[in-house]
Amino acid sequence: MTAALEPAAPTTPTRRFLGWRMVWVAFFVDFIAVGFFFYSYGVFFKSIAAEFGDSRFGVAIGISLTNVVGALLAPIIGRALDRYPLKRVQTTGAIAMGVGFLLLGFVDNAVQFYIVLGLFIGFGAGAMGQLATSKLVASWFVRKRGTALGIAATGISVSGVVMPSLSAWLIEQFSWREGFMIYGVITLALVVPLVLRLVISRPEDVGLRPDGAMSDAPLPPPIPPEPLSRYLRNRNFWALVATIGLLFGCQGATLVHMVPLLTDRGFSLISASAVMSMTAALGIGGKLICGWLVDRWPVRNALWLGIAFQVAGLVIMMQMQNYYAFMAGAALFGFGMGGVVPMQGAIVGAAFGRDAFGRVLGAMRPPMAMIQILGVPYAGWIFDATGSYEIAQYTFLGCYALAVVTVGMLRVDTTHA
Repeated sequence: MTAALEPAAPTTPTRRFLGWRMVWVAFFVDFIAVGFFFYSYGVFFKSIAAEFGDSRFGVAIGISLTNVVGALLAPIIGRALDRYPLKRVQTTGAIAMGVGFLLLGFVDNAVQFYIVLGLFIGFGAGAMGQLATSKLVASWFVRKRGTALGIAATGISVSGVVMPSLSAWLIEQFSWREGFMIYGVITLALVVPLVLRLVISRPEDVGLRPDGAMSDAPLPPPIPPEPLSRYLRNRNFWALVATIGLLFGCQGATLVHMVPLLTDRGFSLISASAVMSMTAALGIGGKLICGWLVDRWPVRNALWLGIAFQVAGLVIMMQMQNYYAFMAGAALFGFGMGGVVPMQGAIVGAAFGRDAFGRVLGAMRPPMAMIQILGVPYAGWIFDATGSYEIAQYTFLGCYALAVVTVGMLRVDTTHA
């Protein structure tokens, strides 16, 4: 690599803000990587189902397939994130995801649809999205890691505020195909140059230390890297896998089927999308508040708080037919859902260290996905069989109860990481 391509040492005024620049880069990349697909998929749901057989289970399989591919590749991506410059991995992922969105505009059948989702969207989201952005932020922060991860993760929620309504408008004005193609152009035109220009893997690459300190500032004692087999025997590893897998499975199913559920009750696509956007908006507060709490409070308490909000919101959405009462439940659910996201990265960073972050988080994804991917297709299958989501919703309440137990198994203090 030539000297011209090496990161330049920052000037004194820039030093104190460089870590936060990485946070805002992560914010934007998460906005695209997660929001463009995950928060839009529920809005596109019925349009895709109508074209490919009108089965909600079949469409739900699409997002689960994306998660499966991302999970299977996560250990490889995680090792790459620990070994190579982050900008290279994220750029590769952004190109794959952008091309995948473009190809969705040309698929002719369900098989082609699944292939594009798996090969392009699944890999792209994993390589450019939360695994990479969490690694980036965790590398730049130690004492303020929870807060920084919470701010970065709000990119997902902001996208959730914007994308459902935008996706509904695109479907009504054009079609679901053109909507995804527009997202592909945006991904290639904005994310790729941003990552190449701004991403710096570690503060040490430019003569700094985490949390904006100078290179000669003291650091907390590092956690030495260990063989991956040692991490797999760590109690926190499996407690976190079970907890996050259960929560993400319930959250994903509730969100993806939220718009179809509301339109089934007679509300318009625009009105249903507005509820989903509001859910994401409350997630912003959840990420910021719980990210702040996890730097100051035992992580088990913060996770239990997030679960309590989700359960309260789900119960209200199950019971209430009124639009505004349902929206109130969705608000509670969104706050609790948002709070879970920064805690995952904070726990991994505290328990396993910065240098092993990508490897450990990547190793968690496959077993976590085996739990997580069941939620969306299960809810679709229940609806196809019974014409209602009620049985699925009661199942999710049981999963939340199990998550309360697995949270109690965690033994890590993020307030001193």
